[in-house]
Amino acid sequence: MTQQKSKQPALLSSALMSLALSSTPVFADYTQDIEDALNFNHYGNYGAVKADINYRWENVNQDKGPLIPGTKPPLNVKTANANTTRVRLGLLSPTIYDFQGYAEYQGLYALEDDYNQGVLVQNTNYSKIQDPQRNELDQLWLSYKGIDDTVVKFGRQRIKYDDDRFIGNVGWRQLEQTYDAVTILHNYQTLFGLTVNAAYLGHLQDPLGQNAKLSAPLVNFNYKTDWGNVVAYGYWVDFQDKLMAAKSSQTYGLRFDGKSPQFYDTVNFLYTAEWGNQSDYANNPNHYSADRINLMGGVSAFDFTLSGAMEQLDGYGVNKTFNTPLGTNHAFQGWADVIKNPLYLADGSGATAAVSKALGQGIRDIFATAGFKMLNDSIVMTGVYHDFYDDTGSVKFGSEWDFSVMKKFGKHYSLLAKYADFYTANTAFTDTQKIWLQGNITF
Repeated sequence: MTQQKSKQPALLSSALMSLALSSTPVFADYTQDIEDALNFNHYGNYGAVKADINYRWENVNQDKGPLIPGTKPPLNVKTANANTTRVRLGLLSPTIYDFQGYAEYQGLYALEDDYNQGVLVQNTNYSKIQDPQRNELDQLWLSYKGIDDTVVKFGRQRIKYDDDRFIGNVGWRQLEQTYDAVTILHNYQTLFGLTVNAAYLGHLQDPLGQNAKLSAPLVNFNYKTDWGNVVAYGYWVDFQDKLMAAKSSQTYGLRFDGKSPQFYDTVNFLYTAEWGNQSDYANNPNHYSADRINLMGGVSAFDFTLSGAMEQLDGYGVNKTFNTPLGTNHAFQGWADVIKNPLYLADGSGATAAVSKALGQGIRDIFATAGFKMLNDSIVMTGVYHDFYDDTGSVKFGSEWDFSVMKKFGKHYSLLAKYADFYTANTAFTDTQKIWLQGNITF
């Protein structure tokens, strides 16, 4: 693969120097002053100002352009470089008679925009990086806590269930996904360990600025035990737009995940077992029923973690595949975002997701993960290896290596370096390398 020379992300160097100072007493005192000034709760339950600044350099290098069945052979595309800064500013109100409100703005600014931003701005000379320049109202909600052990929230909000596979905020992209919804969170004190999440979604705002009308009731039961969490869920997602009707689905599932009690003072066993079934719903013109299986086993000892896993999403033809259009899909099936189940949201590679959609094949992802933490968990290193097949295991889509290193500086600062390398002999896909360097400040 030919790697083009990219511009030096000078801003990251400045961030490295600044964050290195966080270990000094003077910088720590300065950070505490900022925290106290923004957090009115320091003096009582009087609200707060929230701020988050995220700088990222992302580099995407592909052997060829997007491949879509039925079109002409793709042209070579230039290596994409995106130097972007995301700013979020929010204001949390005081609590008055058990009511509290929150408003948040988010905006993305490109210092270097040699990339295809996706559906809003198509610069097809470059590979796709789905972080468009835009400004928007990210959250605007009102909550009520006057019912025992219950929080009711109305308005535009961030929603995350379990591991975000089905319902999430697509948190890896610079601009997150939020919903206009009513949500209810209830912790049953009389039935120890049970949490009930229920919601009704009426509108979706995704990271590309796309909007969709929904009619989507959700329910998620989570019962906590000494050995892990037992989860049962049902999601009924009806896209109101006819163009999106093929993504309307009803999904039911059971999940058990957690870790064992500690052995020998240092050792824990890790495990996940999950099954889900999805079928057409509401105005979906396609009739199908597909399963998802998610299995993981591993062990942690001292500061090391090692696990092996398999996730399979079945497929039976065009628009008849198990899909997760509201999930944070970057965390699954490889960070390169090449192998993805068909998506409405462009969290994946877009065109290569269209390949999977056209083939109507399911996906089997067999992968191993190794992790290591040091310096009181302030440094976290992760490595993942994937083998991708169709859901029968007879057609190999490709393989991928993923690596990341994160360094935290207290509660408010972090640096991240991340790399993904997808390689394949399957002509339906293309070799893809991605590099990320990121600095974050959050209060």
